[in-house]
Amino acid sequence: MRFKTSVCIVVLALVFSGGSPYASAEETGSYFASLKSGEVNMRESPSANSKIKWVYRRKGLPMEVLASFEVWRRVRDMDGEIGWVHVALLSRDRTVVVEPGKDTPVRRREEAASDIVAEAKPGAIGKLMGCGKLACQVKFNGAAGWVERARLWGVRDGADF
Repeated sequence: MRFKTSVCIVVLALVFSGGSPYASAEETGSYFASLKSGEVNMRESPSANSKIKWVYRRKGLPMEVLASFEVWRRVRDMDGEIGWVHVALLSRDRTVVVEPGKDTPVRRREEAASDIVAEAKPGAIGKLMGCGKLACQVKFNGAAGWVERARLWGVRDGADF
């Protein structure tokens, strides 16, 4: 009986503290990764038996990795959804996605006055090649160039690359 009481106290403490039983997951600073597959399940907790929150169907979509727990990674997508994804479904390849809104210019060089070589549609996913102070070099299917940081999700302000 004493063991059951102890377990209940721990669970209640976690619930009322806003914590999670996975709070002991390694949280050493977030980083960005991308989806390896064209179909990836985000789950409510780090278990293959856990309820599926979302099914992502876009290979290369960037995710921010917030924490680790065994073979699971707690991730956040560009819409702010947070859940768990199996590590085998994530890649360390850096990608970015063009923010919603209007088409975004892809420029020849980092400078805002540089020639426009293409327009990237909102939601377009590109491979991140590197970043300067105000723009990042991105390779899209059929075009490559520099895109303003503020128009991309998958990079942080300041030095990220």
